[in-house]
Amino acid sequence: MKFSKLSQLFLVSGLGLSVAALISACDIITVDYVYVASSAGSGTSTNGQIDIYAADSASGALRTIDTTVSSGGVDPVSITVDSAYANLYAANAGSNSIVHFAIGLDGGLTQKDTASVSATPVAIAVNTADTYLYAISGTSSATLTAYPLTSGALGAAVSSAPFTVPGFAGDTIIPTGITVLEDNSAVFVSALDKSAYNPGGKTTSTANPGWVFGFSVGSGGALTPAPGSPWTAGIRPSAIASDPTNRFVYVTDYTSGALIAYTILDLNTPQVKLSFLSNGPFKTGNEPSAITIDPRGKFIYLTNQLDNSVSAYAIDLATGTPTTVVNVVGSATNSTEAEPVALIVDPALGRFVYTANYLGPSVSGFTLDPNAGSLKPTQASPYPTDPKPTSITAIPHGNHASQVVDN
Repeated sequence: MKFSKLSQLFLVSGLGLSVAALISACDIITVDYVYVASSAGSGTSTNGQIDIYAADSASGALRTIDTTVSSGGVDPVSITVDSAYANLYAANAGSNSIVHFAIGLDGGLTQKDTASVSATPVAIAVNTADTYLYAISGTSSATLTAYPLTSGALGAAVSSAPFTVPGFAGDTIIPTGITVLEDNSAVFVSALDKSAYNPGGKTTSTANPGWVFGFSVGSGGALTPAPGSPWTAGIRPSAIASDPTNRFVYVTDYTSGALIAYTILDLNTPQVKLSFLSNGPFKTGNEPSAITIDPRGKFIYLTNQLDNSVSAYAIDLATGTPTTVVNVVGSATNSTEAEPVALIVDPALGRFVYTANYLGPSVSGFTLDPNAGSLKPTQASPYPTDPKPTSITAIPHGNHASQVVDN
């Protein structure tokens, strides 16, 4: 039987509505709660929003489970949770604040306390001991700041460290991403030297344009620059991640379309430092914007903002070398909606990948093959969000321990 284009459209639309109705009508088993921060408020609100979803354990499909919650400020750019999955934190760039929320058993959020940030926050991360929240901030004078956590509550800053390139003290450094080692011994930050790389504007420095800064964490949260820090990191580093075994660091280069890999040396000493993997950098799609590593430490996933896609890599656990994962259909392309800018692997089963698509506005979902690392779209993906989603995080629900590396 042949269908006209109009008939085909009606058929596809009808099937889509049937699938959506089936998901809504059937009881699903929630395996994760997923949180998405959107920088544009809905309706007449100027505040940022946090959407809350339940993830189905079988299909990975998302459904909204609660009313949208205010981010507690304007223009949220980063959200994260603690390792106990009891607290969520939102960094609001438009109001220079970090807001703490308690997470209920039903996944709901209750606003608690707020910490002021002296400069515009860019990204935040919590260490696995749940003792410190780290914030990178500033668009002209960049700083890493440590805030103590007590049962989730935010305390006043106890330590801070500026980003300065030796020999180029006057350069404008803009932080772009942050990662805390699993053993809480060090913090690494990706950053751009705007004085050396400023498309459309003046450059006043001959320094390398991209950097990774490293800081050892001492008693009381003291931050000490690691010897040899910062290390060069391409042209425009956009995001950074460390593996769960504390052996490797990976940085995306937005301009070059590359993944840069480092080995961590002298771990657990004040001499922690990085060394390039000699066989890198590794090719990505166009304009890689975010990166994450699955909880088992086996696979890397990153978003390609210009290509509207996710790239997948398998990690050689002996060397840290990433190798492109090809899907069963013979393609390495995993399409998202417009401008994916953040992504996560679900913490409960490590079987689903979700991206926040800034111009979607939506979340794209993928099922992760735990053996090969390949991806395929989840049921009924993509899922609508509030306008301009910027960040995404998740917690496990029920009796599901977070996935860990076993090697």
